[in-house]
Amino acid sequence: MKRVNSVFSASILLVLGFCASAVWAQTARWPEQKANAWYRQQPWLVGSNYVPKSAINQLEMWQEVTFDPAEIDTELSWAEAIGMNTMRVFLHDLLWQQDPDGFKKRINRFLTIASRHHIRPMFVLFDSCWDPLPRLGPQHPPTPGVHNSGWVQSPGAAALADASQYPRLKAYLQGVVGAFANDDRILAWDVWNEPGADNAGSYAKEELQEGSERETVTPPAEMGVLILGDSG
Repeated sequence: MKRVNSVFSASILLVLGFCASAVWAQTARWPEQKANAWYRQQPWLVGSNYVPKSAINQLEMWQEVTFDPAEIDTELSWAEAIGMNTMRVFLHDLLWQQDPDGFKKRINRFLTIASRHHIRPMFVLFDSCWDPLPRLGPQHPPTPGVHNSGWVQSPGAAALADASQYPRLKAYLQGVVGAFANDDRILAWDVWNEPGADNAGSYAKEELQEGSERETVTPPAEMGVLILGDSG
């Protein structure tokens, strides 16, 4: 439990260090009243995690070869029909490394489709759940009877263990948020999903030393910024 708390805290510090940039001006943390006021402006939010039925993970959802706007349009129309107005959608740092311009175009296309169905997504930038060894390219088929058999972490364990990759991760975060910071089709940014996830020892304490000084940031364009996870 102590180890999980340590990794959770270090993950927060690392990602907040990434956020301190020209994209997000440094300022005091939102007071509770301001956060509540932002939330009161939102409709009653109803949604789910979303990945198309044809995609085993976020890489297969977003890579150019397997990105499927027609399927997304169909599935979001179903969501709209039952009253959903938001979706939690996972991105991945390797997609930015592979093709930043193409990735932005596909995000924009997704937002156009979602907006047509009156759905404002919450984008997840990092995720510590499941396979710590993500790879670009074709993804393996689902394993029958295994929950989330192909879901991958972002960043993977290798990237977190290699400080030379931190600038790449920073460029991904700043590039994606910078491109869509003022896009009102987006509801919120989930900075890091379950940063305290243990994943059977995939993330050791020493892999998250950068960001030793906590910094606070302003959510872009008055959007919400969330860090969701189990801190222990």
